[in-house]
Amino acid sequence: MNFSTLGLMPSLADSARALRFEAPTPIQQAALPSALAGQDLLATAPTGSGKTAAFALPLLQRLLSTPVPQRRTRALVLVPTRELAAQVGEVLRALTQPLNAGQRTAVLFGGVSINPQLMGLRGGADVVVATPGRLLDVVRHNALRLDAVQTLVLDEADRLLDLGFATELDEVLALLPAQRQTLMFSATFDERIRTLAERLLHQPHRIDLPAEGADAPPVLQRAIAVDSTRRTALLRHLLDTLQPDRALVFVASQHAADHVAAKLNKQDRYATPFHGGLSQGARQEVLAEFRQKRWDVVVTTDLASRGLDIEDMPLVVNYDLPRSADDHVHRIGRTGRAGRSGQAISFVTAAALAQWNLIQKRQGMSLPLEVLPGFEPQESPPEPGPGHGGIKGQRPSKKDKLRAAAAAAAAAAGGTPPVKPPGR
Repeated sequence: MNFSTLGLMPSLADSARALRFEAPTPIQQAALPSALAGQDLLATAPTGSGKTAAFALPLLQRLLSTPVPQRRTRALVLVPTRELAAQVGEVLRALTQPLNAGQRTAVLFGGVSINPQLMGLRGGADVVVATPGRLLDVVRHNALRLDAVQTLVLDEADRLLDLGFATELDEVLALLPAQRQTLMFSATFDERIRTLAERLLHQPHRIDLPAEGADAPPVLQRAIAVDSTRRTALLRHLLDTLQPDRALVFVASQHAADHVAAKLNKQDRYATPFHGGLSQGARQEVLAEFRQKRWDVVVTTDLASRGLDIEDMPLVVNYDLPRSADDHVHRIGRTGRAGRSGQAISFVTAAALAQWNLIQKRQGMSLPLEVLPGFEPQESPPEPGPGHGGIKGQRPSKKDKLRAAAAAAAAAAGGTPPVKPPGR
């Protein structure tokens, strides 16, 4: 099967092949016919499956098939992060460049001065790729109108909600025409996404590609038990034995990213941190150099867990475990992309064992916990204190905290603390 058989015009199919989209991926095969027909779409597919081209190609075909005399913004792509905005913008521009069709794509995101983006919108833009907050800023500057939008794309819709963009999203939707095509893509599907889809989509074509199966990227997952103080030494050992040309290492904080990268550099590893504390220019420079293989290791927070497409990433390491099972999916999705093999390794300390077990349960997986010679763990799991613990069910609920506060207040006043009703 090729793109032309799915209904894509020959010129766009040629552009896709020039970008090394040799054959449609499963998500593209499932999405293109309905999207090209103008139908709304709700697609859930694993990271690295080719979702960007699945909405970019039909979006561009609609613009090219129905030219208008005056340039107006007819397509809007909403994304959760600046890195993803830049990446989607690059794909759209690369697809249209060989066509000489005069299509203009504007990319808008915060963290940088708004003035160059306002200047770039002079003369209009056919396609706008934006984070919600910066998009609304630009609209308030009267630099952009959205009343002619024909196609709305929500990319990484679950992440848009995770990052608290629900209010901004409602404001953007109020500026759009009621009659439009809406394409919603997400790596996970939960009740929030279901509710949003019911509100936005009209008789959508539903696509649900599993995260695992014959068509999923081949990722070898491993879990290694290690003491917290020995993780950096284990990381160096794995880099020496596996010898990947690059590795993406996930940590819990910006400070940890700086600290681990500095330790690796002392051991003659070309490592650099990547996190939200860096300027936008510095972050773009790190990503560009990493793609060029000028860095051996990038140590990052969850900032890099979504939307970043770095070709042929051989190794991802969870130096610190993610806070949720969904974040685990997105982290390991940075490797094994577009059918290439990859390896994802999670370090499991005694203190993080309960969290690891919870991630496995929610992901429906069971990995053997390896112990490597020379790195046998000595630490024991911490004893949960009263009212504490990271395991679901051991952390006090909001009601528990309110009861405890009321009891303390009553005791201080010399009264009788309230009694918890039986069976509640």
